[in-house]
Amino acid sequence: MSNIKQYFTNKNVLFVIIFTVLGFIALQIPVAELEGSKAKFMVYDVFAPVAGAFIGSIPGVVAVFLMQFVNFLAHGAIVEDAGTIIRFLPMLFAVLYFARKSKFNLIIPVLAIIAFVVHPIGQTVWYFALFWTIPIIVYFLHDKFLLARALGATFTAHAVGGALWIWVFALPAPVWISLIPTVALERILFAFGICVSFVLVNNFLAFLEKKHILNLGFIIDKKYLFGAFRYEPKT
Repeated sequence: MSNIKQYFTNKNVLFVIIFTVLGFIALQIPVAELEGSKAKFMVYDVFAPVAGAFIGSIPGVVAVFLMQFVNFLAHGAIVEDAGTIIRFLPMLFAVLYFARKSKFNLIIPVLAIIAFVVHPIGQTVWYFALFWTIPIIVYFLHDKFLLARALGATFTAHAVGGALWIWVFALPAPVWISLIPTVALERILFAFGICVSFVLVNNFLAFLEKKHILNLGFIIDKKYLFGAFRYEPKT
């Protein structure tokens, strides 16, 4: 019980509630439809991964799961196809990747690559899984560059989703090949979007603490504060 309490302090619970509400709103803004399913990418895809950076990995995962679950219930808890369920999982791993540097960040893309290339269709388009070497490569730059963290997070989500997608929907090889340029552009845009989301939330929380509106000691990264918000956050 004490271990659970250390993760869910007052600040974390409040942050989970705030992020769940904001994430629910972001989930209402579609960007693109996923190939082979009725599921869609949302603005949420560039917002959700940053949650764990401010309150820790586990509370961040809980916040993102609740975002999706509340959205699921609000839309009638309708499972249109397996894609609806699969969509719950990738972002949770993106949160873990972005929150902190961990060997777990290396294991997930490796497992995804293996799962993809052992599939009969995946064997014919094995090079598609090379996208998922990106989280492995940028892992070593995780603590140095925000963009590296963002790229690792969004491609980790893509790795988990892609590995599940090929086994559940068995999209033919030409479809995977046609997706290569789309994935490259989409994930780069998502990565930049994640960076923007992180900087904005980081500065917003700094503003709240500086103005003594909300002094709960969130994890604020001083490297990414605008000049007006540079200060010593409460510890």
